[in-house]
Amino acid sequence: MAEPARATLVIHWTGRSDEAIALAYNPAELSFDKGVQLAEITIPGLDSPLQQFVRGQAEKLSLELFFDSTDDGMASGARSVTEDTDKIYALTRIEPSSHAPPQVSFIWGKAVPGRYLPAASGNHRRESFRGVVESVKQRFTLFSPEGVPLRATVTLSIREFVPLHEQLARANKQSPDKTHAHVLRERETLAHVAASYYLRAQRWRPIASENAIDDARRLAPGRLLRVPALVGGRRTP
Repeated sequence: MAEPARATLVIHWTGRSDEAIALAYNPAELSFDKGVQLAEITIPGLDSPLQQFVRGQAEKLSLELFFDSTDDGMASGARSVTEDTDKIYALTRIEPSSHAPPQVSFIWGKAVPGRYLPAASGNHRRESFRGVVESVKQRFTLFSPEGVPLRATVTLSIREFVPLHEQLARANKQSPDKTHAHVLRERETLAHVAASYYLRAQRWRPIASENAIDDARRLAPGRLLRVPALVGGRRTP
């Protein structure tokens, strides 16, 4: 039987190598929160105001992490669990070089929620959740006779961080007057590509025609495809 995948927290330090913290205990649950900001436009005589989209809000991941150092003993001289929890607590502290807390990535398997959103929704098939730690709450529940903390639960909130150049690339990806480039991934079909760019898997034939593909069932991963641009306000049929 295969070993369960272990959740990992990667710290992206400024000016030095990333640091990976393999968690001894996987979280019991993950909570993702994503919203948008709307503005109400009131029009006299209407029963309710119109809703105008203003901007998206950063996604937030909340989770609880469990830490226990009792395997190293509970008697005199026991190892403090804070040797592990302080690494998480430090993520709210400012780095001298960047004058801001470090960015982090939460990784656990490959099916991160949001991975299978269509490309039109701004998804890049993410395999992790990257952001900045917004808050850390520590709760210590077991102590040695000397008062050394031995067990703790850490509540962690990570707010999404997406660099400006990535957001601009997402915003321009569906620009109607451009032909887009797409690199085929393993086991990806033209129907998948069509669903990502056109929101309809059935529209894969224009992509096949654009790239002179005779057999859509035989596609090599890594191949660069041209995705046809919009014509007359619609993509080529």
